[in-house]
Amino acid sequence: MSVSRKPFPILLVEDDEIDVMNVERAFSTNSLHNPLVVKSNGEDALAYLKTPDMNEESRPNLILLDINMPIMNGLEFLKACRADEELKKLPVVVLTSSREDSDRRDFFNLNVAGYILKPVDFNQFRETIQVINQYWSLNEFP
Repeated sequence: MSVSRKPFPILLVEDDEIDVMNVERAFSTNSLHNPLVVKSNGEDALAYLKTPDMNEESRPNLILLDINMPIMNGLEFLKACRADEELKKLPVVVLTSSREDSDRRDFFNLNVAGYILKPVDFNQFRETIQVINQYWSLNEFP
């Protein structure tokens, strides 16, 4: 028996237009109907998350986060989220090209739900997005 649930919103924090298009295309080819909100840096993403009209239904249930961005990078964004009482429990999956062990350590020390390397091949990228979606779709959010 399957239970039909409303697709949960996802926030993509990514400055690379090609990567944004790849995520959007992966959503489309995987028939994912989650509302996708895109912000190009951590500062814009924080401002979005703190908008006065943000409520439980509109707040993302998942954040896909790049590391290297202008203005406020992924690590700075995550530190700000973890320091904020209303945002600290939001699940974050880092989706990056960084293979640096120090980056992995820094992000896992801030309780990310995952650290995933961006595949170069689109089919692998599509499969990665599909797996992320399947995993989070199975989670029961409070």
